[in-house]
Amino acid sequence: MMIRKILLIIVIFLFSITRLFANSDINISVTINDSIITNYDIKKEKSYLIILNPKLSNLEEEKALKVAKNSLINEIVKEKELIKIFDLSKNISYLDQVMKDLYSRLNLKNQNEFSELLKNKNTYSIDEIKKKLKIELLWNELIFKKFNNQVKIDENQLIKKIDNENNQIQNEYFLSEIFFKKEKNEDLELKIQKIKSSINDVGFSNTANIFSISESANYGGKIGWISEGNLSKLIAKELKKTEIGKHTDVIKIGNNFLILKIEEIRTKKKSVDKKAQLKEMKIFETNRQLGLFSNIYFNKVKINYSINEK
Repeated sequence: MMIRKILLIIVIFLFSITRLFANSDINISVTINDSIITNYDIKKEKSYLIILNPKLSNLEEEKALKVAKNSLINEIVKEKELIKIFDLSKNISYLDQVMKDLYSRLNLKNQNEFSELLKNKNTYSIDEIKKKLKIELLWNELIFKKFNNQVKIDENQLIKKIDNENNQIQNEYFLSEIFFKKEKNEDLELKIQKIKSSINDVGFSNTANIFSISESANYGGKIGWISEGNLSKLIAKELKKTEIGKHTDVIKIGNNFLILKIEEIRTKKKSVDKKAQLKEMKIFETNRQLGLFSNIYFNKVKINYSINEK
């Protein structure tokens, strides 16, 4: 008798959900195994991404919604991988600081201002944003655990680079990036042509949202200030040829490809503390390599999921 009652409750629940979708403007846009993404979810994500990159509002509605949909697909895949290893209900001690960094980056004074902005834009609540940030933080922790021992840094080469830099003044670049790869059976030249055409049509930041596979994509490709000393010779050489507000040609990075845009340039007196310089360079190089491992691993696990777009 109890089993029959339970089955009846399940049937009523499923019937109610079916009626909800039938009698509203909400419909299922994507299924990822047993998870769904609705058109309502995609609109919320689009509003959030516009907060992170206001220029996204200039993109055609269909393209902006596609960017939001892909962002949600990637997030759900990451979450499904993470729950195999982590307890997502546990607190992360530094989550509040990351949240503070986020709204400070948006030139907001406090969390209340951020909460009000989210409400006005009809997007996520503060708790939902914290969940999204937690997924990214735990994903980075997963990548660190899996690949940190595979990071290769030639410390002697870095020391040599520091010793060879005689200039007391060095450039710092505020950079944006479009980091992309060639998919199987994809014509590389045609893809590069599409990306360059997109940059001309909708701008660099929106093109980063559309094409970039880096975590910086949600921010329009912005990666912030980087010292010239932390850059490879190849990238530094390309940037030397590039004016402020312009972007480099395509730079091959391993099996992937990179386009950089110089947003700003400033000069900085180089630190005389070689230990501090070395530490900064090692952190930068470690993060760079872990970023590559993250992209490789994500694409590897993503193919294990059944992703159906309606």
